[in-house]
Amino acid sequence: MSKDVSHFACFVTGTDTEVGKTLISSAILYALGQSGVRAAGMKPVAAGADLIDGVWHNDDADALAAAASVILPPQLATPYLLRTSAAPHIAAALDGIQIDPARILACFDQIAQLADAVVVEGVGGFRVPLTDDFDSADLAQRLALPVILVVGLRLGCISAALLSAEAIAARGLTLAGWVANGIDPALAYAEDNVAALSERLCSQFGAPLLGCVPRLAVPSAAAAATYLDFSGLPGWPNSGSGVNIPLGLTQ
Repeated sequence: MSKDVSHFACFVTGTDTEVGKTLISSAILYALGQSGVRAAGMKPVAAGADLIDGVWHNDDADALAAAASVILPPQLATPYLLRTSAAPHIAAALDGIQIDPARILACFDQIAQLADAVVVEGVGGFRVPLTDDFDSADLAQRLALPVILVVGLRLGCISAALLSAEAIAARGLTLAGWVANGIDPALAYAEDNVAALSERLCSQFGAPLLGCVPRLAVPSAAAAATYLDFSGLPGWPNSGSGVNIPLGLTQ
């Protein structure tokens, strides 16, 4: 098990890829910074990179770095920056490398010594293969951090969220809260979906709704944070982080 951080740490996962994990992770980092906390973001595995001025960049990793108040060396924040946008085990094979969980855990431990809070963003959904016999759920279990689930509001999200919550619980991890992210503006009965999930995730897993982020015209960490309330999360600093609007799906 990795070392404890001083104040706050979490693992952010999602019901699938492209559901807003990076936006919510960045919002958490922004809120921590607004509370005066030295916060660092970590994206252990990022698949898909562009070469800019001779340096490989990943949009998600760059967004976390921009939202964090602690600047980390890129190789520490993202020990595995894979070039191809594909499942990590495939992208790693194409790059001719093998993802080593021990390296990720060692990087997390170093980050925990440099910051008072660490936000770790997973890759894809909760169970994404990283090697032939190790996936992102195994990584979350090894890190042993409270989990925040980002639910992309679209058709099928209820089943996807409940299955993800069951998988998180099966690993012995705490589902500390969940966020509803409005990714499909055409979704009918969005608030009814949120209400159904809120009742089930709270009653079955003890996971409170941290807030609903509508589809933002200009997505940003600061804008997303205004729809969220992280104050009930374990280890969160005393000052508030935002405004909780449980069914705030329209602007």
